[in-house]
Amino acid sequence: MTKAPLWTRRFFAIIIANGLLFASFHCLLPTLPLYVASLGASGAEIGLISGIFGVSAIFIRFFTDDFVKLLGKKKCLYLGLFFSLISTVAYAFFTSIHMLLIARVVQGLGFGLGTTFAAALAVDIIPSSRRGEGVGYFGLGNTISMGIAPALGVMLLTDFSSDFLFAFSTIAAALAVGCTVFCSESASAVRRSRRAPKVKVPWRSRFFEAGTGFPSFFTMLFGLAYGCVNTFIALLAQEVHIPNSGFFFVVGTVFVFLTRTFGGRVYDSKGPFWVLLPGIVSYTVGLVVIINATSFTALMIAAVFYGTGAGLIMPSLMTWLFNSVAPERRSSASATYYNMLDVGTSGGIIVLGGVAGVIGYVNMFYYVLAAMVLFLAAFLGQHFYKPSAARKLMVHQEDSAHG
Repeated sequence: MTKAPLWTRRFFAIIIANGLLFASFHCLLPTLPLYVASLGASGAEIGLISGIFGVSAIFIRFFTDDFVKLLGKKKCLYLGLFFSLISTVAYAFFTSIHMLLIARVVQGLGFGLGTTFAAALAVDIIPSSRRGEGVGYFGLGNTISMGIAPALGVMLLTDFSSDFLFAFSTIAAALAVGCTVFCSESASAVRRSRRAPKVKVPWRSRFFEAGTGFPSFFTMLFGLAYGCVNTFIALLAQEVHIPNSGFFFVVGTVFVFLTRTFGGRVYDSKGPFWVLLPGIVSYTVGLVVIINATSFTALMIAAVFYGTGAGLIMPSLMTWLFNSVAPERRSSASATYYNMLDVGTSGGIIVLGGVAGVIGYVNMFYYVLAAMVLFLAAFLGQHFYKPSAARKLMVHQEDSAHG
C-alpha cells in the first residue's frame, strides 16, 4: 500500500518556522544573563529575568483552548511569533532592568503560544499513519537550533556587540512569521474543529490534559534530567577539570539528529516501547558516564549516549501524548507536553542547583540519575503490568484522512 505523503510544502514550512522560533530563543538563552549583568543587574535580578520566561510560557498555555476556539491554530501561531518578534526588538532598545523583565515576560508568552501551536499544527499536517516519523522530523529544526544558536549567540555578543545578537534573534523570529504563511491547517482539521462540541474545559485540563497521565509524568521526569544536563554539564566539567565542554552539545546534537531520522519510523511500525526503552537506557548510561568522566574523551562518549537517548525519547513522548487524546484536543495535548517539560526542567534546575551548591555537581548528578532510573522502572511497570494502558499507546487511525 502506498504511504501517505509526508514531505509536503506545509510540512517543510512548519519545520523551518519551528526551528527559527527556537533559534530566536536559544541564541539568547546563554547570552541574555551576560547582557543583563553588563548593565549592572544583581544576581537575583539575573535569576528573575532568566526564570520568569518559563513561568509566563506555562501561564499562557492555560488559555490554549480559549485561543484556539477564538482564532484557530494558525492565527494562534502567528500571535505567538508576533510576541516573540516584538520582544526581541525590545531587547535592543531597553536598558532598564524592569523593562527588560517585561520584554522577557512577553517573549515567554510568545514562546508558550508558538511552541504549542507549531506542534499542534504539525500533527494536523502529518498523516496519522506516519505520525511517529513525522513528529521526529518536525523536531529536527529545533534540534539544529539548540546545537548552533547558543554558540552563535555567544560569538555575536562577545566578538561583536549586543546589537548583532538582538538583530539575529529578531531576523530569525521575522523569518518564522514568513514561513508560517505556508502552514495552513488541513481541511479535515478545520472540519473537526467546527464539529467539536462546545464544552467547558476544567482548569486542571488546561494544564494537564485528561487521559495523558503516563506520558505527562514521563515527560516531567525527562524534563528534569534533560534540563539539568543542559544547564550544569559545563559546571560539572569545570569541577573535574575537563576542558572544551562545549563540544558535549555539538556531539550530542549530531546524535539527536541521527536518531530522529529513524526513531519515528520504528515508533510507527513497532510502537512506543521499542523506541522509548532503548532511549531511556541510552540516556541513563550517558548519565553514568558523565558522573564518572575524568577526561574529554569520556565526556564525548557520554554525549553520544545523551544525544541518542534524547533523540529517541522526546519525539516519542510527544507522539504518545498526541495519540492519547481526541483529534480536537491536540492543542491541549501540545500545551500539556510543553508544560510538563517546563515544570520538570525549571523545577529540576532550581532544586538541584541548590543541592549542587552544597554537595558539588558530580554528586548532584546522582539525583539526576535517580530520576532516570525512576523513569525506566515506571515505564517498564506500566508496560508489563498495565496491558490495557499499553494498548492505548498504539497509533490511532480514526483521523487518517487529511485534507
